Amino acid sequence: MAEPASPVRDPEVAFLLGLLAEGFDRKSWHGPNVRSALRGMSAEAAAWRPAPGRHDAWELTLHLAYWKYVVRRRLTGERRGSFRLAGSNFFPRPEGEPTEAAWKADRALLLDEHRRLLATVAGCGGLRGAARARAFRMIRGAAAHDFYHAGQIQLLKRLRAGG
Repeated sequence: MAEPASPVRDPEVAFLLGLLAEGFDRKSWHGPNVRSALRGMSAEAAAWRPAPGRHDAWELTLHLAYWKYVVRRRLTGERRGSFRLAGSNFFPRPEGEPTEAAWKADRALLLDEHRRLLATVAGCGGLRGAARARAFRMIRGAAAHDFYHAGQIQLLKRLRAGG
């Protein structure tokens, strides 16, 4: 799923696409990626908080989607405020009782933003100089962001299970 259909000729871009894939949905040595951390998680589990004021897995899922959007927007010059949800950074979810349909829709938003970011990154081979360095730093950061929050989601699952 993760990589674009056409081969990427720029080895640095190919490396970055691989890094994004490892953090999101490709098997890697470090353990679960974002999609495997979310796999099988119910809406109730995704909405569980370890303590008041702490983020739940659902909020982390939307946070990941938002920052994929931000990186893509910064790479493309797309206008601010075009994310599909109102607000920024963290989005309180769910409103009311958690439903599987709402959880599925928000996971689909994350997947869509990931795919859109991959498509944008695949087109970054033509960047040069400082613009290339800035873009590649952001893209590496987006991958690291996935690794970090995949670990948080795994921790939330373990805490909810009692250990």
